[in-house]
Amino acid sequence: PLFLTELYEEFEAAKYDPKRLNKLLERIGKIKIFDPACGSGNFLIIAYKELRLLEIKILQQLQTLQQAATGFEPKQLELIPKAQLRLAASYQHTLFTRVELHNFYGIEIDDFAHEVAILSLWLAQHQMNMKFKEVFGTGNPTLPLKEGGHIEKCNATRVDWETVCPKKEGDEIYILGNPPYLGSSMQSKEQKDDMALVCKGFENYKNLDYIAAWFIKGGNFIQNANAKFAFVSTNSICQGEQVALLWPSIFNKKLEIGFAHTSFKWINNARANAAVIVVIVGICNSTINKKKIFNNNHHKVVLNINPYLTEGKSIILDRRSKPLSQISPMVYGNKSTDDGQLFLEPNEMNNLLNLYPSSKKYIKKLVGSIELIRGIERYCLWIKDEDVENARKIPIINERLNKVNEFRNKSEAESTRDYAKYPNRFKQITFSNSPSIIVPRVSSERRQYIPFGFYDENTIVLDSAQAIYNPERFVFSVICSRIHMVWVNVTAGRLKTDIRYSSSICYNTFPFPLINQAQKQELERNVYEVLGEREKHSEKTLAQLYDPDKMPDGLREAHHQLDLAVERCYRSKPFASDEERLEYLFKLYEQMIAEEKSKGTLFATEKKRQNRRLK
Repeated sequence: PLFLTELYEEFEAAKYDPKRLNKLLERIGKIKIFDPACGSGNFLIIAYKELRLLEIKILQQLQTLQQAATGFEPKQLELIPKAQLRLAASYQHTLFTRVELHNFYGIEIDDFAHEVAILSLWLAQHQMNMKFKEVFGTGNPTLPLKEGGHIEKCNATRVDWETVCPKKEGDEIYILGNPPYLGSSMQSKEQKDDMALVCKGFENYKNLDYIAAWFIKGGNFIQNANAKFAFVSTNSICQGEQVALLWPSIFNKKLEIGFAHTSFKWINNARANAAVIVVIVGICNSTINKKKIFNNNHHKVVLNINPYLTEGKSIILDRRSKPLSQISPMVYGNKSTDDGQLFLEPNEMNNLLNLYPSSKKYIKKLVGSIELIRGIERYCLWIKDEDVENARKIPIINERLNKVNEFRNKSEAESTRDYAKYPNRFKQITFSNSPSIIVPRVSSERRQYIPFGFYDENTIVLDSAQAIYNPERFVFSVICSRIHMVWVNVTAGRLKTDIRYSSSICYNTFPFPLINQAQKQELERNVYEVLGEREKHSEKTLAQLYDPDKMPDGLREAHHQLDLAVERCYRSKPFASDEERLEYLFKLYEQMIAEEKSKGTLFATEKKRQNRRLK
């Protein structure tokens, strides 16, 4: 889609017009291909071979037109306009290649790969020269070697790309490749310095993947030029907080997404390679009226592609401190910062209770993401300030509180040291003495549904999870639904390939319509069905129950019925695909944001009127 599709469309349109075919030959002979992370040159080699193959087809078609014009193939006269035949008869074309290696550019930081790329392009040239000769009986000799591709050994994030691939008036340039990924936590000090240089002026650039540097520099290169770029990238740049960090810099240059391939697993032939989830994103100047979204072997034409790679306006989801929809708020779990001294394993709890039965009032169940999903039993000391004196009379508890105090006093963080005087408390507390829905912050990307759980008021939610306290039960069905998972898959960040669920992005931005009491009751019935099916397999953990290959049929069907009930809250007509669900959600989000802003404006206006009256 970056350039070959358009060239082949032009070829088909010009098939019986030798003048247009000749112009197309001239055009492809001048195209510049640039890979600023070229490795051993694979992308450059493929681009070179594809352009040579198209060139051969154009020259073959010109020969066919000449043969038809001279009466060599009388049947073809019926297919070709007479004016074009007269032109073909007079047109003379020369059998030589216009596609030369000097129009191919690359950057590679590795010494060996740099040398291999140069050699590989010469080998590709030789192969295509042989192909040319096979078709036409003549061709350019490979030897002696002429000028090769312009492959520079340097750091693509540090060098000015125009010094490698100069932009001249009339140039047609296509940038492509598969730059290095590397999440923020995987970057070396040098790579972090690279990001600081490229992202100067950016806020929170340190959370961006390394590949973002290529998107930023690519955007700078093609701005106001006859150029486009497309990269294979980890899908993380189109998900979660990275969207807000990267894409405004692209759109502010009046660039847009010209085409995209949605997420897919890419596995190469390297030994013991790790499959990664990737997207392909093509960026162009704002001149294309129709864009294409590809998904496996299908594609659809749309008016615009947003940075989440779905149809719709180029909106960017902002973090929110409270839900956009009328659903219960979600908060972070409780953070201990205690060196594990407030935590109790089951055997430790039993030992404490056996020795000191009165300690029961200071113990609560503890649940985080791992405990919820894997069914791990853990407990913690939860001591109110007014109970500290009595609690310290229990030697085991007293010793643990002293260790908490000691640990916090040694901390480099002033806020932690200040909290040393409260060793009985978790450092960050969101606990509400009420039932809760526990939301794991990390869940396997293999699961069709994130396993949420209900817990009573005596459960402390650890900061590896989040909590919805005292929720209306229908909320459980909303976040357990497929349509919510579709939203989560494009808004959540990633921990490796696992979903990293964020309340501010995944939950608070989720557009859910206002529903009546009857609809709430229907959703609650579906909640009980799901919980009932889980209870039938109480010996299994949620990890086992929600393994997509082993999920019990009854639980799968209960979730399916829940999905249908939730989606009926949006519209009566079933959704045909996840893409359709996502498009609907983005439109609803846009509508709800507009309504929210309108209400805010009206409120501010009324407030001003009231102030004037008071004055």
